[in-house]
Amino acid sequence: MTVPGYLAVDSGGSGLRVAVGMPGQAPSARRASGEPVRTGARGIDPAHLMTQLVPLARALAAEAGVGELDTAVVGAAGFSSLGDALRAELPGALARELGVRNVALAADAVTAYVGALGPRPGAVVAAGTGLIAVGTDLTGWRRADGWGHLLGDCGGGAWIGRAGLEAALRAHDGRDGGSAPLLARAEEQFGPVRGLPGLLYPRTDRPALLASFAPQVAACALSDPVASGILRAAARNIAESAAAVCPASGAPEVAFTGGLLEMGDPLLVPLREELAARLPHARQVPAEGDPLHGCARIANELAAGRLTLPGEPSMLYVVRTKGD
Repeated sequence: MTVPGYLAVDSGGSGLRVAVGMPGQAPSARRASGEPVRTGARGIDPAHLMTQLVPLARALAAEAGVGELDTAVVGAAGFSSLGDALRAELPGALARELGVRNVALAADAVTAYVGALGPRPGAVVAAGTGLIAVGTDLTGWRRADGWGHLLGDCGGGAWIGRAGLEAALRAHDGRDGGSAPLLARAEEQFGPVRGLPGLLYPRTDRPALLASFAPQVAACALSDPVASGILRAAARNIAESAAAVCPASGAPEVAFTGGLLEMGDPLLVPLREELAARLPHARQVPAEGDPLHGCARIANELAAGRLTLPGEPSMLYVVRTKGD
């Protein structure tokens, strides 16, 4: 008798990452698409997601020797605010096309959380170009920030890069708070800073362009007090978001995921200090895995009938379809 397998899907800004495995085991086959799932007036497009997912899932099931896929977990960027069509249509589509009977749809912040900590109380900050924090006491979810580069994402890569470029422009103008080292690096990377508005404002990828300057801030931080101050402020903002979602009692854990951690000690040292001051009852731990790992973890728990994470439609939406 063939044991049904599970399907784990991480849908993000660079496309789909898909994995298939057997219950109780890590995924044994993985593939990726290079095309992000479209969004439109109805939010994330379930038909476009299925068009990419179905051939990948079938190929992976064959590669892994899985006869059928009983359980699927899809973590999607934007699910909290753009997931209505997914909730309405994806469980039925997965059942029709792949025979899936148990489905969990999740915000990418939730899959990042579960990948980092598993089903334990605590807080996880996903910090890359943007920044979002999510926490749970296993009775409900809390999230902080994730409002985008114009309204928030405070302490993320775009935030740090923008602050570094502002300091460069202040130095160019002769205003207080300027940094000559950051000005030199800005002109090395982008050309004369007088051209920055024309380069930046028309772009649709402004957050990524801003974030591309964040490593320059880190590179200057050891010798430039302005750059060091920017990273200290970023650490304060990140710790504030973590504290806003972390359970206030017990012994919660705090972890971080995302490319911002690659900045190393210029950011991590003040971040550890800020966290120790704001969350003395929490234990800082390294992330155990990424969002796709989180999808696989949820799939294993769901397949075994022991999912303990809190269900909320905008964060973690579970549907069980009766078989024949």
